[in-house]
Amino acid sequence: MGARQSLARLRQSWQSSHALLLLPIALILIITVVDIRTPENVHLGPALVIAPALTPSIAGPWATGMVGALAVAAQAFIGVFHGGIATTNHIVQLVTLAVLSVLIVIYCAIRERRREQLAQVRSVAEAAQHVLMWPLPEQIGPLRIASLYMAAEEEAQIGGDLYAATTLVDGTVRVLIGDVRGKGLPAIGEAALLLGSFRESAHRHTTLPDLAATLEQSISRYAADFEPPEEVGERFATALFVEIPGGDPITRMTSCGHPPPLLLSPGSAVTVPSLHPSPPLGVEGTKSGDHTLDVFSFEPGDTLLLYTDGVIEARDAGGRFYPLAERVAHWTDSSPEALMHHIRRDLLAHTGGRLDDDAALIALHRTSTVHRRQHHKVLGGHKH
Repeated sequence: MGARQSLARLRQSWQSSHALLLLPIALILIITVVDIRTPENVHLGPALVIAPALTPSIAGPWATGMVGALAVAAQAFIGVFHGGIATTNHIVQLVTLAVLSVLIVIYCAIRERRREQLAQVRSVAEAAQHVLMWPLPEQIGPLRIASLYMAAEEEAQIGGDLYAATTLVDGTVRVLIGDVRGKGLPAIGEAALLLGSFRESAHRHTTLPDLAATLEQSISRYAADFEPPEEVGERFATALFVEIPGGDPITRMTSCGHPPPLLLSPGSAVTVPSLHPSPPLGVEGTKSGDHTLDVFSFEPGDTLLLYTDGVIEARDAGGRFYPLAERVAHWTDSSPEALMHHIRRDLLAHTGGRLDDDAALIALHRTSTVHRRQHHKVLGGHKH
């Protein structure tokens, strides 16, 4: 079905581009006919350059070259009716039109090559996205999940923000959302390290503080091995660890310098859990005992919204931060997917269509409590 849809879209695109190609051709015909019918002292031939100049916006270099050749032929045809093609005026016009057409074709070829390179870059970025952050399913145990990732760098689909989730053998769901210092492609190394360490360690530690301490060690080792001298002490990451048992209407959290989540309850109720955060991962002097476990109520029907600071620090043209808690109060009854859609559209409208920092969000909606054991699964996250 997907292949048929792709072929249909290609066919439709091909048909529409060829239909638009009639516009510069019609323009050449109109200019030619009008010029022939006007007095000899009126010269409309130079306007023929409009046709090849217009073609790159609707077609490639080959079509542009053909339109340019047609324009040159039209100029020669006009010359036959206005004093002969060998006159100085017509020779100058022919040479000028031919040179301009060649330059336009060269520009079109360069633009087409850059477009192909950009498509390759986007393809690589998309592949890296799926390798690093595995897609989150719509349902994990008693949770419905939706996620959103918006990279600050225009051509990147992944950066320093990260998220992942895993289901333990007893049905407990553990979720990580984090923000590595920096943005875009330079921060991918640290993000990949945290994601790999979380997926491996989440099943080996019984408490979130122990899990946070393990990731703290991973960041410290990475910094010791790869941190440039000029960035000593500046490689760190904020992280929020969330644990949701399948049989109890609660959630456990350990924050490492990360913004607290929002708890959305039916009826436009939005609360901010009061966390006791430890310093970000990788900050020198942090000890394993510094991590605190906070426990909160998480009833069926509630939605837990996790986010990175790229969301709440997004500014509008007047420098005002995005009021996330205020905005989501209007969407507390929305599904996780609809909530992500509302936030994305509203956030882009607030910032004028572009973010200055990577932004990631996860919506965890509790549908019920369950008491059954589940098979071991490791899951991750992706960009909508």
